[in-house]
Formats: sequence, C-alpha cells, structure tokens
Amino acid sequence: MAKRALVTGAAGFVGAVVARKLLADGHDVQLLVRPGSDTWRLEGLDAPRQDADLADSERIRGLLRSVRPEWIFHLATHGAYSSQTDSQRIVRANVVGAMNLVDAALDVGFEAFVNAGSSSEYGFTDRAPTENERAEPNSTYAWTKLSQTSFCRFTARRHDAHIPTLRLYSVYGPYEEPTRFVPTLIAHGLDGRFPPLASPDVARDFVHTDDVARAFVLAAERNDTERGVIYNVGTGTQTRLRDAVQLSRETFEITAEPQWATMADRAWDTTTWVANAEKMERELGWKASVSFDEGFRRFADWIRPQQRYRV
Repeated sequence: MAKRALVTGAAGFVGAVVARKLLADGHDVQLLVRPGSDTWRLEGLDAPRQDADLADSERIRGLLRSVRPEWIFHLATHGAYSSQTDSQRIVRANVVGAMNLVDAALDVGFEAFVNAGSSSEYGFTDRAPTENERAEPNSTYAWTKLSQTSFCRFTARRHDAHIPTLRLYSVYGPYEEPTRFVPTLIAHGLDGRFPPLASPDVARDFVHTDDVARAFVLAAERNDTERGVIYNVGTGTQTRLRDAVQLSRETFEITAEPQWATMADRAWDTTTWVANAEKMERELGWKASVSFDEGFRRFADWIRPQQRYRV
C-alpha cells in the first residue's frame, strides 16, 4: 500500500537515494530541503519539494501539519564531511533539528520515523561493535549523531512510537558526493591514474546505496520491533584502501603505481571499521546483497557519462 512519505535531507546523497527508492515503489513522496542546498541530485524527480530549516520549529510544525506524512525518513545532517567543522551548525542541524522534527511528528502522528544514525557514533574500536555496546564518539559530528540517536530512542519508548535508527557504515554509489573516496578513485581510474591517497591500511565497510535504500524502507514497514531499536547497516566485510586501489587498478587497467600518504588521514580514520549487522538480518531479514567488487563496477558504469564526476 502506498504511503505518504517525507524525506528530510533529500538534496543530500543518501536522502536522494531513499527518495528515489520510495518513488520507484509507488509511494507519495514529499522532499524536505534546507534552504540554499545544491539540488542537483533531485533533477528529474517528480515529487513536491519544501525548503525549510529543521531548526525553525514553527516552520517544521506547520509543514508536518500540512503534509501529515505516514512515514518520515530523517536523513538531514551536517558535519559528515571534513570541510564541515562549525560546531554550532553541526549541533543546530543534528540535535536541535532532529528534536524539532520528532516533536512535530509526535504532534501530528505517524506510522514510522526512520532516523539515520552513523557508525561514527561508536568511535574508535578494534572490532565490529554490536548495537548495545557503549558508544565513545570521537568527533563533534559523532557526538551529535549519538545524541540524536539517544533522543529518538528515549522518545520512542516514552511515547510507544516506531522510531528505529539505522547506523550507516560507508555508503557509496550513484549520487555520492564527487569529492569522496570511491567516486574520486573511479574518476581518476577512468583517466588511467590514481588520486592522492592516505594510508593504505585505513579501513571501511563499504555498503551500496541499493542495499541502504532497501534497509530504510524495510525499517519503516516493520513496526513490530522494539521501540527505539538501533540497527547497524553494513556488509560485515572490511575493505582497506589498498584493496580498493587494487580493484581500481584491475577495473581500469592502470599501470601507474599508487602514491600512498600523499594526502593526510582524517582525524577519525582507523584501521578497523566494519559492521556487525547480524541484528538487522535476524530481526528484519535484511542483509547486504551487493559486494564491493560488484558495486564498484556498477558505480563506475554510472559515473562514466557524468561530467560532474570527471577530473
């Protein structure tokens, strides 16, 4: 059955992908976009768009009263990129904005409110953490995402509301920010070379957009789960940068040698970063289906005609 769905952060990478999935599934989708956002990802989408700052509580309350969404997908965020360092803006977007949206949603009622969390909430770890382990965020962004998750969990329990949080690992695929690692690696590979690289031992759990979009819809559909439940969304397979670079070499037949340590590691880079997604598989039947090899090549095919991604 088609649902009225609202997607916040719809101009962003994951937000745009989830919106496309919902529209393809036949749902009635409204897009919420921060004023001034670059909306290139929304080109060709046949869905109404609302411009609003989540920190404006009155605007958000009025918008939800008008739209009355049955499903809400909260993907608006700030601070995930190394260039986004303004702590006040990060708090405004991730904590204040999330609280305003949740409170407004409770006022009008809803069937599902799916919150986008982050694997960065765990901080540095030497293993694949489970959802009930103590989180030790290691950045302002990670702290605000943990605060957002905690508020959603508290609210879900207090009001008997379906507000699951999906802690996303390294999402990649079509519509990803061109400056991020995988699209940069592909864009340079199409030109027969490698980009500047950090340490070869930096690790990621790369999870494809198709699997992530499917996870969001499934989390909305299954409202018989624990109130405020948290799920890790990743493949359970760790990929080091050296492995991704080797895949690029094979895919594009690059003969040059990679130049490691030609760019600095980020403050939160680590040699262990992998998901334990057993809970979501056990409770919702979700499991990542796209391997990094397959997803990388599919993404490369998608990027080839995209001038935005060329170097």
